[in-house]
Amino acid sequence: MEILSLTNPWWFSDNWERDDPQLREWKRQKYKWIPGWIKEISVTPFSLNFIVGPRQVGKTTGIKLLIRELINSGFEPRNVTYVNCDLLVDPAELRRILLAIKDREGILILDEVTSVEGWWKVVKGLIDSGILRKFSVIVSGSSTFRLLKYSESFIGRRGKGKDVEVLPLSFPEFHRITGKDFQDYLTLGGFPRSINGDERFSEELILSLDREIARIERSPKIMRAIIHEILRKAPSALSFSALGKDIGLNHVTAREYAELLEDMFILKIVYHREGSRINFKKEKKFFLRDPAIARAFAMLYGVDVKEEALYEWVVQEHMYRVFGEIYYYKNSYEVDAIADSLKVEVKSGRAHRRYPRGVIVLEKDEIPEFLTKLEKIREGQGPPLP
Repeated sequence: MEILSLTNPWWFSDNWERDDPQLREWKRQKYKWIPGWIKEISVTPFSLNFIVGPRQVGKTTGIKLLIRELINSGFEPRNVTYVNCDLLVDPAELRRILLAIKDREGILILDEVTSVEGWWKVVKGLIDSGILRKFSVIVSGSSTFRLLKYSESFIGRRGKGKDVEVLPLSFPEFHRITGKDFQDYLTLGGFPRSINGDERFSEELILSLDREIARIERSPKIMRAIIHEILRKAPSALSFSALGKDIGLNHVTAREYAELLEDMFILKIVYHREGSRINFKKEKKFFLRDPAIARAFAMLYGVDVKEEALYEWVVQEHMYRVFGEIYYYKNSYEVDAIADSLKVEVKSGRAHRRYPRGVIVLEKDEIPEFLTKLEKIREGQGPPLP
């Protein structure tokens, strides 16, 4: 098929890297790295791997680097099949492409598969028919609600496959790669294009989110308004009603859009926890998951990102990455971030009150060291935090 010939140049040329748009851009960048997540992917048949992460985070570039590494290590080029699903019209076209390679084997990559409505029915059907049994299938997308949430449909059909989450660089990763400090991280965030000073990044990030929202027949204007409200009211805890009130949304619609943005890795909803009890009815905290996201929308609206909010959000995000959970507490005092047994209150200035034993109160100049300790805990190298 012509589309496969266009998107798989390594089938025909040893010099395909020279003309590949993602690898060409990657080589041009001052700060570049081989992402560690590509080594998490199972390339042994049969595998069904899911790769998820926000738009503009470098999933496609990472996939092209994986293809390069496979071919350079001796993998037969014609056994690596890449399908850019952004180019497909409907699930019928996806089915035709996959049937066209049914006699092949090796690696099958379906990039940005969430662009195709009903993609999972096609993939599930071909797995059940045995057509894909000789492949390691790598499926990537930008939204968990359209990818990992369909994973229940693939129970017993994953083989050796893995779930791989691709996120912007954490602060410790950012520092190791660029040598820049925490204030630079608060300005640039962890997206490759932002780190490398691409002036188009902020606008293109927002436009890509507009397209993602519009594709599922939701309003980009409401999406933007929700984020504006979070920027305006942060870091206060809010109900869904309060989040939607000033933009004319009821609590049901405000919650729907907040949860969509959470599924797109743009924000995180933080629920109230007291002891082991999670109170889903109490006000929530909302944080934007990377400084570059916050800066992009702040620039759009001509507002500043509040310093105290940004510090709090960065700590919450890093704790969430390490522990897989994040909550807050508020009664006679407030704790911004709770994960496992760790309780942290973030202060942009000095704390003016005493907190109960076990609560770590971070001043802004203590945050970088704290984040580095968290990273070591994640890597299994550091002692538990107090």
